[in-house]
Amino acid sequence: MRTAKQTTVRTPSDLLELVGQELGVSEPQVVTQQQVDQFADVTGDHQWIHVDVERARSGPFGTTVVHGFLTLALVPRLLADILVVREFSMGVNYGLDRVRFIRPLPPGVAIQGVATLVAAEPIAAGTGAPGGVQAKASVLVEFADEGTPCCVAEVLFRYLA
Repeated sequence: MRTAKQTTVRTPSDLLELVGQELGVSEPQVVTQQQVDQFADVTGDHQWIHVDVERARSGPFGTTVVHGFLTLALVPRLLADILVVREFSMGVNYGLDRVRFIRPLPPGVAIQGVATLVAAEPIAAGTGAPGGVQAKASVLVEFADEGTPCCVAEVLFRYLA
């Protein structure tokens, strides 16, 4: 398991100097079967490999597995452990450039996020809107005990001044 590490900056502009650097490692998180079931209810994805514990025992993974999109939905939570920007008016998720679900994640297994800042650029203020910084982080969602990825994503986010 990696030691949690956090990067703290005062303003979004401070991110411009961190491109190419690892930002840190999140605290371990565990996704429970109850969370998987709740995600299935919200999304309508009740495929048995996610929600039928009994049937999944004899399935291809020997257990239920977390929805890939639930794993992806945890990335902002993992990033919140990794990167703290102290002074900004608003932060927004801007999109994704690439996502891969490398290995199935069983419920009850600890994961950690590892983020590297791969790009950051100033964004101009729009009509009535503040300027800020758009950044892209490569985030590995790893099995905490193994250090191998279950999900890899390039995440775009904006901090407005």
